[in-house]
Formats: sequence, structure tokens, C-alpha cells
Amino acid sequence: MGNSNMLNEDFFHLARVALSERTQDVYALLHRISKRKSTDPKLAAQLVELLRNSPIRPSPLRRQPDITVPIDVDSRTQLIRVEEAPNLPHEPVYVSSVQKLLDQLIAERLNLSKLLDAHLEPTRTVLFTGPPGVGKTLAAKWLAREMKLPLLTLDLSAVMSSYLGRTGSNVRHVLDYAKSIDCILLLDELDAIAKRRDDFGEIGELKRLVTVLLQQLDEWPSSGLLIAATNHSDLLDPAIWRRFEQSIKYPLPEQDSVRIFLTQLFQDIAPEYVNWVEALSISLSQQSFSDIERMIKSARRATLLDETDLSDYLPSLLCLDDKSKRARIDLATCLVAANLVSQRRAKELTGVARETIRKKLKLIEN
Repeated sequence: MGNSNMLNEDFFHLARVALSERTQDVYALLHRISKRKSTDPKLAAQLVELLRNSPIRPSPLRRQPDITVPIDVDSRTQLIRVEEAPNLPHEPVYVSSVQKLLDQLIAERLNLSKLLDAHLEPTRTVLFTGPPGVGKTLAAKWLAREMKLPLLTLDLSAVMSSYLGRTGSNVRHVLDYAKSIDCILLLDELDAIAKRRDDFGEIGELKRLVTVLLQQLDEWPSSGLLIAATNHSDLLDPAIWRRFEQSIKYPLPEQDSVRIFLTQLFQDIAPEYVNWVEALSISLSQQSFSDIERMIKSARRATLLDETDLSDYLPSLLCLDDKSKRARIDLATCLVAANLVSQRRAKELTGVARETIRKKLKLIEN
């Protein structure tokens, strides 16, 4: 019975780390099961053979035998997620001000000798702020790819130990480890561990974490790049803000950015509906990229289930509650001009009179 319970527990942990896409933890857990005395000898031999022939490559950070990937002593799982070559679901789209700052981070690394000759170092720490779904995490992946550096992401769920005093130690181990490697370290959802120290609603453990972060940020080496991201910049301790050399604010996308994003999206999934891009970009400006992608996917699912055409569902994505009269007129005109709907249907969707639509179309034609 004891062996059966242990095997069930191993299977549960294996499922948990697999669903979290922590490939290295899956590899380590299988290796541990194969070495356990209580494991069935035949199963153990099969696991050893499977691991020996596995195409899984060790993390680039494990190539150095004197460096050990930090783990939580309670769960025995890695505290960080390692991506040697980050995979981007799509190319990022940013406003020019944000793209300029990201390009500068890359240029600093490519022109390191110029900086050193001037007794300067490249930017070591960057803070990404902005609402959810605007591309902060994607930017970290993009920078890692462009700089040809591995991306390490701090797994806050693993770091936040249930034992008081352990969390600070976990964070310190992760930061010390990342400092010893040429890499990009992403601290996602920074506000979860770097809240204002005058927030009396938080336990002392989180307050001590701020002190740990302050010490580590000051000592971060120029050979790597530390990126922290937060959706709630107002929750951060003021001292944390001052420690970052660069701060990049990601706004909700405007129409031009939404147009580029939708063009990429439709070209990948449904190129025959690319004529809807302009109308949707007018309607969906100020929506996050993740929300836009979610709405498009939802419409595609409905289309498949109902066995109808996607064009039957796309009008339902036209968000007009906060749009100005001018934006509504532009949208109505765009819908008719692109032969997406009739003037009558455009009036129903936007509230713009058919006479107004006709006048605007004449102005465009002239």
C-alpha cells in the first residue's frame, strides 16, 4: 500500500510540473523515480532507458558543473523556468517610444566596446509597467532572442514558500544564481513580492523581501539583464523604483498597433478575412493584445461549433461603448466601403445614420 501511495504521489507531481511546462523538472522527477528502491525494477529500467534516449537537452545553465539550478527545499522543484531559445507566439507590436527603448537595450549590448571605452556600462536593470496583456512578458522573450541569451523566469508560485523566512532565501538563491550567468532574468508580477513597506496589510515576510531585492538590484552585473514586470506599479515600494536604471511603460495599443497585430493574426489563422482588419482596428483600439486575441479565438470556436462563417461573428467584436462619434462614423464608413456589411447593417451596428455614411463615402471617393 505504501509503494502504491508513493507512486500515486509521484504521478501527481509529474502531472503538475508537466502541465506547468517545466521540462527540466519533468526530467529530474523521472530520474528520481527511476533511482528509488521501491520502484518496480522493470519500470526503473524502462525509465533509465527513456531518459538516456530522451531528446531533452539539459538547461544551458546546467552545462557548468559548478553551478546548480536553485530549487525549493520543500517541493524539490526548480525556482526558475529556463528557456534557452524563447519561442514567441507572434512578433511583438509596440508604439515607437517603447520600441525605441527596447532597440536601445539591444544596441548597448552590440556596441559594448564603445560604452566601455567611455567608462560606461550597458543597462543592467529595467522595469516594465503597464496593464495586463500589452506585451511585457513577450518583450522579455523578444529581447532574449535578439540578444541570444537564455531567459530565466522567476516562478513566484514556487518561490513563495509556506514557511516564513524561506521565501527571502528562495529569492536570494535565484538572484545569486542568475548573477553568475550571462542571461536575462525576468521577475514577473513584481508587485507580489515588492509591495510598499508601509502596506500594513502584508506580513513581515513580504516586507523583508523588499530589502533583499534592493540589495541585489544594486549589485546586478552588467553581463546580464534583469527585467521586472508589474501590472500594478502603484503597489511597488518607492525605493524599488529608484533602483531600476530604466523604466518602460507599455500603454494599451492604439489603432495603428492594433492594425499591425490583427494583420499578423489574420494572415496566420484566416487570411481570407484580412479585409476585416481596418474595421476591427478602429473598434478594438485601447484593448489589450491578449484580449483581442482571446476574442478572435472565441469567434473562431463559435464558427466551428455552429458550422457557420467567421464573418457572421466578427461584427459581434465591434466594441463601441467608449467610442467617439467620429470613430463611429469612421467605422460605419469602413464597413460599407470594404463591402463587409450593407449601409442598413452598418447603421444597426454603429448607430450612424445612412445619410451620414453616404456623405462620408462621397468625400472619400472625391
